[in-house]
Amino acid sequence: MHKTIKLLKKNDELTVIDTELDIYLEIPHLAYAEVKKEDGGKALLFTNVVDKKSGKKFEEPVLMNVFGSYKRCELLFGRTIESVADEITKLLHMKPPAGLKEKISMASELFSLKNIFPKRLKGEGECQQIKYLEDEIDLYKMPVLTTWEQDGGPFITMGQVYTQSLDGAMVNLGMYRLQVYDKNHLGMHWQIHKDSSHFFDQYQKAGKKMPVSIAIGGNPLYTWCATAPLPYGVNELLMYGLITKKPAQLVKSLTTPLYIPKDVDYVIEGWVDPDDLKVEGPFGDHTGYYTLEEPYPVMEVSAITMQRKRTFLATVVGKPPLEDKYMGWATGKIFFPLLKTTAPDLLDYHMPENAGFHNLILAKMQPLYKGHAKQFMHAFWGAGQMSFVKHAVFVDEKAPKLENYEAFATYVLNRFTPKSMFITEGILDALDHSSPETLVGGKLGIDATAANSVEGPQLLGDAQLLSRVKELIPDVVDLHQFMRRTNNPITVISVNKTRNVKEYFDDLLVLSTHMRIVVFVDAQKNDIYNSYMLIWRVTNNMDALRDVYKSGLMVGLDGTNKNSLDNFTREWPDDVECTQSIVKSLKEKGLWGLDEKFYNKFQL
Repeated sequence: MHKTIKLLKKNDELTVIDTELDIYLEIPHLAYAEVKKEDGGKALLFTNVVDKKSGKKFEEPVLMNVFGSYKRCELLFGRTIESVADEITKLLHMKPPAGLKEKISMASELFSLKNIFPKRLKGEGECQQIKYLEDEIDLYKMPVLTTWEQDGGPFITMGQVYTQSLDGAMVNLGMYRLQVYDKNHLGMHWQIHKDSSHFFDQYQKAGKKMPVSIAIGGNPLYTWCATAPLPYGVNELLMYGLITKKPAQLVKSLTTPLYIPKDVDYVIEGWVDPDDLKVEGPFGDHTGYYTLEEPYPVMEVSAITMQRKRTFLATVVGKPPLEDKYMGWATGKIFFPLLKTTAPDLLDYHMPENAGFHNLILAKMQPLYKGHAKQFMHAFWGAGQMSFVKHAVFVDEKAPKLENYEAFATYVLNRFTPKSMFITEGILDALDHSSPETLVGGKLGIDATAANSVEGPQLLGDAQLLSRVKELIPDVVDLHQFMRRTNNPITVISVNKTRNVKEYFDDLLVLSTHMRIVVFVDAQKNDIYNSYMLIWRVTNNMDALRDVYKSGLMVGLDGTNKNSLDNFTREWPDDVECTQSIVKSLKEKGLWGLDEKFYNKFQL
């Protein structure tokens, strides 16, 4: 971490904040504002950290937004992201050498691979310079942040969670949020689809406690590796070796059999009793909503160790854009070659951050036969973490760059017909709140690889169309049309909902000559002119099996919050929003430097 801080300072990528700030809301609110700035702002080092509630002042600084820009990502990787992807591609397509020259070249490449494997050391590491055991254990000795007002408590957000299978043959490194319940208990929010949860099932069946070691800090690449979507059973620290050309150097935990990198800043060790579940949450998560209270396993802490000179690494999650925008960019680039092994005719893919990644994927492919795009949809929805994707749009090789949203949307809308849609059911991320039941819900695929020809509607101006719509639906508040020059303009309608949206859609069918795609949102908390946040809202709130309607050439999407009008029986979570008194306080201290236009654009 010391090297990282020096590297960031040297490249003018770090702002040091010496003003006294609280771990409750103040520090995370400032980091939340910083990452909303152009190009992700700067990494922030808070050097005067306090817990006003207990009166405690912490020795260590808190570092945030470390991955929060494209430039910082590549600084931390020490090389271009593309070079890592190229190396993986080369490994996946390695062929037997044809001659002596190729044999020598391959031998050199294979010899360099010896450095990717983690190395276990004897003795202790810097991470074990200070030890707290038994009655000395106290999680409140660490500056764990409480990010949002409705959070269930303080949460560790950048924890590297090390686990192993029951027989010890497989190890896993993952990142899961960790709620601090008291001085020696943590909530383990590993979702049912994650590797650690699979290991937990093994211990549960055997009736044995599961060892866990959690590291914080060290080389930031350890933290990125914890998010890497590698196949089940593959040690994520192999990626560290592949990127740095140096093996991760590991030492054994004091009270568990698990090995952790020797130079991390903190280690929290403990055991998870498979019979001990406790309510975890709520927590303002990267979906931009609070995830609800649910029972999760509990870890009883058996040891805390740390470096004498340490830095606490944390992140902030909520409405996009966030630090995960840049981490996700690196992940997408690096793991593209692995995805191509499942879908070899895939040319490119992109997951917009304002759809929370899993809520929308844009993909370019080489269609070779009828139904090829639908085959891809099934491949995506069955491939590792891609299986959580809710909405997928596929285009052919002639389409514009996927990141050029205006051109991409034009290309898709000029080819779209209701027949382009494919709706099915599959698994969902545990954080998804929109489906009628947890963990499973609707999936929407759009095949825009075929050049369907449809005639555009007879356009009316916003004011004229709004007047016509209000005559049919008095609950309508406002209306705006996007992409009017395409064959399928998108009409966004805000409502104060008193009926099921399907009834509103049916009422509008008499205006089908003037509209093609109609999107309904609640009037409250939505700006119908803000396409960035509308995509965030609608892709979060939609379940395709319930919320997509079609009649002739007209398609309706229900992006409203669901309630009893929709026969929705689950609890609907609140938006993640900044506490206004905290924002006011930070402004008075001269620290809040976010332009008001960004504050409004990202609906903080």
